[in-house]
Amino acid sequence: MSTDAIVLLKNEHKEMRRVFDDFEKAGDSAYATKERLVTKMIELLTVHTYIENEVMYPRVRELLPELEDDVLESYEEHHVADVLAMELSAMKPTHERFTAKTTVLIENVRHHMAEEEQQWFPQVRAGLSRKVLQEIGAQMLEIRKRAPRRPSQPSALKKTLDAVVS
Repeated sequence: MSTDAIVLLKNEHKEMRRVFDDFEKAGDSAYATKERLVTKMIELLTVHTYIENEVMYPRVRELLPELEDDVLESYEEHHVADVLAMELSAMKPTHERFTAKTTVLIENVRHHMAEEEQQWFPQVRAGLSRKVLQEIGAQMLEIRKRAPRRPSQPSALKKTLDAVVS
Protein backbone atom coordinates (compact mmCIF):
# COMPACT_ATOMS: atom_id res chain seq x y z
CA MET A 1 0.00 0.00 0.00
CA SER A 2 1.33 3.39 -0.99
CA THR A 3 1.87 6.01 1.67
CA ASP A 4 1.95 8.83 -0.89
CA ALA A 5 -0.46 11.42 0.53
CA ILE A 6 -1.99 12.25 -2.84
CA VAL A 7 -2.54 8.58 -3.73
CA LEU A 8 -4.22 8.03 -0.35
CA LEU A 9 -6.53 11.02 -0.81
CA LYS A 10 -7.43 10.04 -4.38
CA ASN A 11 -8.33 6.54 -3.16
CA GLU A 12 -10.63 8.06 -0.54
CA HIS A 13 -12.19 10.23 -3.26
CA LYS A 14 -12.91 7.10 -5.34
CA GLU A 15 -14.64 5.45 -2.41
CA MET A 16 -16.75 8.55 -1.80
CA ARG A 17 -17.73 8.72 -5.47
CA ARG A 18 -18.96 5.11 -5.31
CA VAL A 19 -21.17 5.91 -2.31
CA PHE A 20 -22.45 9.07 -4.03
CA ASP A 21 -23.29 7.11 -7.18
CA ASP A 22 -25.08 4.41 -5.17
CA PHE A 23 -27.14 7.06 -3.39
CA GLU A 24 -28.14 8.65 -6.69
CA LYS A 25 -29.18 5.26 -8.08
CA ALA A 26 -31.35 4.45 -5.06
CA GLY A 27 -35.06 4.82 -5.65
CA ASP A 28 -37.10 7.69 -4.25
CA SER A 29 -38.62 5.50 -1.55
CA ALA A 30 -35.49 3.42 -0.81
CA TYR A 31 -35.30 4.97 2.63
CA ALA A 32 -33.30 2.21 4.34
CA THR A 33 -30.76 2.17 1.51
CA LYS A 34 -30.45 5.95 1.50
CA GLU A 35 -30.04 6.04 5.27
CA ARG A 36 -27.28 3.41 5.14
CA LEU A 37 -25.50 5.23 2.29
CA VAL A 38 -25.71 8.63 3.98
CA THR A 39 -24.36 7.12 7.21
CA LYS A 40 -21.42 5.70 5.21
CA MET A 41 -20.99 9.01 3.36
CA ILE A 42 -20.89 10.96 6.61
CA GLU A 43 -18.30 8.59 8.08
CA LEU A 44 -16.09 8.79 4.99
CA LEU A 45 -16.33 12.58 4.86
CA THR A 46 -15.76 13.04 8.59
CA VAL A 47 -12.59 10.96 8.51
CA HIS A 48 -11.38 12.47 5.23
CA THR A 49 -11.86 16.12 6.18
CA TYR A 50 -10.30 15.49 9.59
CA ILE A 51 -7.17 13.95 8.06
CA GLU A 52 -6.79 16.72 5.50
CA ASN A 53 -7.41 19.47 8.05
CA GLU A 54 -5.09 18.00 10.67
CA VAL A 55 -2.20 16.83 8.46
CA MET A 56 -2.30 17.58 4.73
CA TYR A 57 -3.41 21.19 4.72
CA PRO A 58 -1.14 22.43 7.53
CA ARG A 59 1.89 20.71 6.01
CA VAL A 60 1.21 22.06 2.52
CA ARG A 61 0.61 25.51 3.96
CA GLU A 62 3.95 25.32 5.77
CA LEU A 63 5.96 23.87 2.85
CA LEU A 64 4.25 25.61 -0.09
CA PRO A 65 3.11 29.04 1.14
CA GLU A 66 2.16 30.03 -2.41
CA LEU A 67 -0.78 27.60 -2.12
CA GLU A 68 -2.18 29.21 1.03
CA ASP A 69 -5.25 30.67 -0.72
CA ASP A 70 -6.13 27.20 -2.06
CA VAL A 71 -5.72 25.70 1.41
CA LEU A 72 -7.95 28.36 2.97
CA GLU A 73 -10.64 27.73 0.33
CA SER A 74 -10.41 24.00 1.03
CA TYR A 75 -10.92 24.59 4.75
CA GLU A 76 -14.11 26.49 3.93
CA GLU A 77 -15.34 23.80 1.55
CA HIS A 78 -14.77 21.26 4.31
CA HIS A 79 -16.71 23.43 6.71
CA VAL A 80 -19.71 23.46 4.37
CA ALA A 81 -19.52 19.66 4.06
CA ASP A 82 -19.19 19.30 7.84
CA VAL A 83 -22.29 21.42 8.49
CA LEU A 84 -24.35 19.51 5.93
CA ALA A 85 -23.11 16.18 7.32
CA MET A 86 -24.04 17.23 10.84
CA GLU A 87 -27.52 18.26 9.72
CA LEU A 88 -28.00 15.02 7.77
CA SER A 89 -26.87 12.92 10.73
CA ALA A 90 -29.84 14.27 12.69
CA MET A 91 -32.40 13.77 9.90
CA LYS A 92 -34.59 10.82 9.05
CA PRO A 93 -34.41 9.63 5.44
CA THR A 94 -38.16 10.26 5.16
CA HIS A 95 -37.73 13.98 5.86
CA GLU A 96 -38.78 16.00 2.82
CA ARG A 97 -35.37 17.71 2.58
CA PHE A 98 -33.17 14.65 3.24
CA THR A 99 -32.54 13.81 -0.42
CA ALA A 100 -32.18 17.46 -1.41
CA LYS A 101 -29.68 18.13 1.38
CA THR A 102 -27.73 15.00 0.46
CA THR A 103 -27.68 16.09 -3.18
CA VAL A 104 -26.25 19.48 -2.21
CA LEU A 105 -23.60 17.75 -0.09
CA ILE A 106 -22.67 15.45 -2.98
CA GLU A 107 -22.46 18.35 -5.45
CA ASN A 108 -20.24 20.37 -3.10
CA VAL A 109 -17.91 17.49 -2.36
CA ARG A 110 -17.65 16.50 -6.02
CA HIS A 111 -16.67 20.09 -6.87
CA HIS A 112 -14.08 20.07 -4.09
CA MET A 113 -12.60 16.74 -5.17
CA ALA A 114 -12.41 17.85 -8.81
CA GLU A 115 -10.57 21.05 -7.83
CA GLU A 116 -8.15 19.10 -5.68
CA GLU A 117 -7.45 16.43 -8.28
CA GLN A 118 -7.22 18.69 -11.33
CA GLN A 119 -5.54 21.76 -9.87
CA TRP A 120 -4.28 21.41 -6.34
CA PHE A 121 -2.77 17.92 -6.29
CA PRO A 122 -0.63 18.57 -9.41
CA GLN A 123 0.74 21.74 -7.79
CA VAL A 124 1.47 19.90 -4.53
CA ARG A 125 3.13 17.01 -6.37
CA ALA A 126 5.28 19.45 -8.35
CA GLY A 127 6.28 21.35 -5.20
CA LEU A 128 7.00 18.48 -2.81
CA SER A 129 9.37 15.54 -3.10
CA ARG A 130 8.16 11.97 -3.20
CA LYS A 131 9.76 11.43 0.21
CA VAL A 132 7.85 14.35 1.77
CA LEU A 133 4.55 13.15 0.25
CA GLN A 134 5.21 9.70 1.71
CA GLU A 135 5.97 11.21 5.13
CA ILE A 136 2.73 13.21 5.01
CA GLY A 137 0.86 10.07 3.93
CA ALA A 138 2.32 8.10 6.83
CA GLN A 139 1.16 10.85 9.23
CA MET A 140 -2.30 10.72 7.64
CA LEU A 141 -2.49 6.95 8.12
CA GLU A 142 -1.46 7.34 11.74
CA ILE A 143 -4.01 10.06 12.56
CA ARG A 144 -6.72 8.10 10.69
CA LYS A 145 -6.67 5.58 13.56
CA ARG A 146 -8.06 8.20 15.96
CA ALA A 147 -10.05 10.26 13.48
CA PRO A 148 -13.70 10.88 14.32
CA ARG A 149 -16.25 8.78 12.43
CA ARG A 150 -19.30 10.91 13.21
CA PRO A 151 -19.76 14.68 13.16
CA SER A 152 -21.03 14.56 16.76
CA GLN A 153 -17.71 13.29 18.13
CA PRO A 154 -15.75 15.95 20.07
CA SER A 155 -12.79 16.14 17.67
CA ALA A 156 -15.15 16.59 14.72
CA LEU A 157 -17.17 19.23 16.57
CA LYS A 158 -13.98 21.08 17.46
CA LYS A 159 -12.96 21.14 13.78
CA THR A 160 -16.35 22.55 12.80
CA LEU A 161 -16.30 25.19 15.55
CA ASP A 162 -12.71 26.19 14.74
CA ALA A 163 -13.84 27.00 11.21
CA VAL A 164 -16.43 29.42 12.61
CA VAL A 165 -14.37 31.15 15.32
CA SER A 166 -10.89 31.11 13.80
